[in-house]
Amino acid sequence: MAVSMLSAAEKRRPWILLAPTLAALVLLMLVPIGIMLVYSFYKFQTAGVETPDLNLGNWHEFFSDSYYHGFLWKTARISAITALLCAVMGYPPAYFIAMTSFRHKWLLLLLLIVPFWISFTIRTFSWVHILGEKGVINASLMGLGLISEPIPMLYTEGSVIMGMIHFLLPYMVLNIYVSLDGIDRNLISAARSLGCTNWQAFKEVTLPLSLPGLGAGLLLSFVLAAGSYVTPQILGGRKDSLFGNLIFDTIMKELNWPMGTTLSVVLLVLLGIVSIIYSRYMGLSTITKGLSR
Repeated sequence: MAVSMLSAAEKRRPWILLAPTLAALVLLMLVPIGIMLVYSFYKFQTAGVETPDLNLGNWHEFFSDSYYHGFLWKTARISAITALLCAVMGYPPAYFIAMTSFRHKWLLLLLLIVPFWISFTIRTFSWVHILGEKGVINASLMGLGLISEPIPMLYTEGSVIMGMIHFLLPYMVLNIYVSLDGIDRNLISAARSLGCTNWQAFKEVTLPLSLPGLGAGLLLSFVLAAGSYVTPQILGGRKDSLFGNLIFDTIMKELNWPMGTTLSVVLLVLLGIVSIIYSRYMGLSTITKGLSR
């Protein structure tokens, strides 16, 4: 009897230890999401006024109005471009940091995370002074006599992508670095001893083994870019707003909370589907490893 009682207590112990975390997740994540989901079925009357007449009007409007679909497609396209550019630009420095023989490798990682010490908003605003008509680039080109009038680089889709790359690139580098740093160097040496060149060893050994980190970086970059609001608001024009800006305008400017929550749930579900697909083939553990470094 004592053994069975002890066994039962041991079975309950993990749940007791997890109880505070589970309670926080339920109260701070699941309950708000549930409230948002219910609110998406409310009926909008006028600015700031809605009634709890549960109906599918908001969802019907979203699925039938191409206006919302255009924002969603543009957000997916810009997020995908940003993620791919982060991968191309982030792999070489991650490879260098992982494979370098420099004794104080921690200094390189410190330089990588230094941008996080500066406010994200300030870093985004800095691009205004770089890409603006009187920014560093235009002022330098005009000073050298290469151009006669400023090049319009700010408040474009390109400036939005550049700002998001600036924000997301460290996440990409860290995730790729984690995968590269965990590769057994003996595998690379074995490949070279069997006649592989440096490029062949990289293509056949290093690159395949680093794909989980690369995939984690792509997922993080895509998800964070898709939910971005500040960067398009500061660096983009009216035609460069993303889905996050649409949600903000619907809630804060139109005061249409039911439609705003509907759009929020749509974005949450779509990004959740992307994360589930990634988890199915890669696993989310590589992301937590990258963020814990």
